[in-house]
Amino acid sequence: MTNQRDPQCLHNLAYHPRWRHHSVKVIRKRHIWTVITNSFAGCRKSELLSASLSLSSKSLSSTPQLPSSPVQGTRRLRGNWFHLLLLIISLFPCQAWGTTFKIALVGPWTCDILYSKALPDLAARLATSRINKNPYLNKGYWYDYTLVNEDCKSTRALVRFADVESYGAAFLGPANPGYCSSAALYAKEWDVGILSWSCLKPNMNARDKYPTFLRPLPLSAHVIFTVLRYFQWAHVAIISEEADIWEATGQELATSLRALGLPVNPVVTMESDKDGPRRALTRVRETDRVRVIIMCMPSVLIGGQAQYRLLTTALAMRMIDRGYVFITYDTLLYSLPYKDTNYYMLGNDTKLRKAYDGVLSITMESGERNFYEAFRDAQNTYEIRSSTPPEQVSPFFGTIYNMMNYIAMAAEQARASRGRWVSGAILGDSEGGFEFEGFNQQLQAGRNGEGMQAGYVVLDYSGMGTLLYSTHFLHASHTDGKTGGLKYLGRSVHFAGSTPYTDSSCWFSPHFACSGGMDVTTFFFLLLLLISLVGSFINIFLYLKKQGRVGFSFGGDGNGGSSKVILTLDDLVFINTQVSKRKLNDESIMKSQGDMKTPHHSVSGRSYLASTPDSSNVAVFE
Repeated sequence: MTNQRDPQCLHNLAYHPRWRHHSVKVIRKRHIWTVITNSFAGCRKSELLSASLSLSSKSLSSTPQLPSSPVQGTRRLRGNWFHLLLLIISLFPCQAWGTTFKIALVGPWTCDILYSKALPDLAARLATSRINKNPYLNKGYWYDYTLVNEDCKSTRALVRFADVESYGAAFLGPANPGYCSSAALYAKEWDVGILSWSCLKPNMNARDKYPTFLRPLPLSAHVIFTVLRYFQWAHVAIISEEADIWEATGQELATSLRALGLPVNPVVTMESDKDGPRRALTRVRETDRVRVIIMCMPSVLIGGQAQYRLLTTALAMRMIDRGYVFITYDTLLYSLPYKDTNYYMLGNDTKLRKAYDGVLSITMESGERNFYEAFRDAQNTYEIRSSTPPEQVSPFFGTIYNMMNYIAMAAEQARASRGRWVSGAILGDSEGGFEFEGFNQQLQAGRNGEGMQAGYVVLDYSGMGTLLYSTHFLHASHTDGKTGGLKYLGRSVHFAGSTPYTDSSCWFSPHFACSGGMDVTTFFFLLLLLISLVGSFINIFLYLKKQGRVGFSFGGDGNGGSSKVILTLDDLVFINTQVSKRKLNDESIMKSQGDMKTPHHSVSGRSYLASTPDSSNVAVFE
């Protein structure tokens, strides 16, 4: 097979970390040698090897001649040494020839507690250090990273992102869903990969519109939808913290859940003043049938004060006792430790302990070690040079590490299959299907553009002690919101008050439309009841008609007359009230006999003629 030269072949080798030290030495000796070395840095190893061998063979096979002068002999000696140097460089291992693949991490690293406490610089440094030591991942590229601080305001953050084209070969971020789709369009224009956990639109996997986009985490709306479908909670409200990133998260999450068929309403922003939580919860309480509230804000377990105010206010408004369920959103983005992990804030704060009894946390499953244990092990081996206690670090640290490894695995898979520089479109078309070891759990890559997949667990709190426990498990392959569901782990959810009532299952079916909560089964049985009632009336009518007691005459005598119902006097039951004072004379009786003989009034007069003015309660007969 013929090898084609890559147009971007080793373009960064002259500035590669492995070569900086040697380049400085060469510059000190002679400037022209550095120029020559840099000119060969963009060539392939095979080309350098063939060139050096040809030059060496020519120099060695040529007939030796006595130097005409000492200067000429010195120049020839230097030329031979130069050819030998090229031969030695060509024999370097393939790792030394790798082009730098730089990953730009975009996020509000100074705005939000979830990201600022995640130590993104240390997480990216640990990830790239282990990636470059991995014999499978360092075959083609040398991986590096750079941090891009995202502005706290969405508009300024988008303007800032438009100027970071040359910052990396792939972008990990942004964290703001408000301009995530716009950032994906920028990446499409630049032909660089973009992987963002905040893009909540279901159509982001469309290859024709976003060809360079890839999901570094499962779509959070699909995971929430699977949990809600299991418990049959369809009516959902969303409360967001008063910050651009969380307001945009609440709006995009509501849009994504509505696209799946759920009636999400209301979507409220909790203002930061004293009465902000009460006003937000009042709007939710006034909405009919809503019993589930998704909180888009940092968790109180990692220091989120907004969630603390919201939960304690809900406790004071007795919403916890009345069966409202609060679901944390930020825990979907990381692995919250729960195995043998004590949260002493739950034991020391009575209000928080009672309020957290109404909270369900959906988080990524941990492996044999939780996040705190894995972080402490890396500190003990000096891979993380920080004295920060693990309990004060946001678990999003591990998510950054996992996403960096996922990018490296996808890039190496694409490089090995395509045999050239991994552009954004090539990275977006990653085949997936591989597995790799995350920071503290086993992860896998889905096929067909599904991105990185991880298992999830539902965590609950019993209202006593300092420990959380798992109730249900969601397998990594079932995070698409279509197939599979939760697996019961043997311990039920503890509700602080009454159990929330369930909604119709038709809300979670893509084949049926729900309007008022009547599911398909109920509608089917009601339809059967209606059919049976109609059938009973038809049978009664046919029976009466067969007995000659009831009949229908359509059209009269066939000349287009009106429809009439014919009844006999035997079919009428009269209540004996006072005898009418108005009496019927003989002429009226005879006239009635004549009328009853007409074709249009074929009523038998037997019962009527038997009536006397004293025994009949009919006052007037017309």
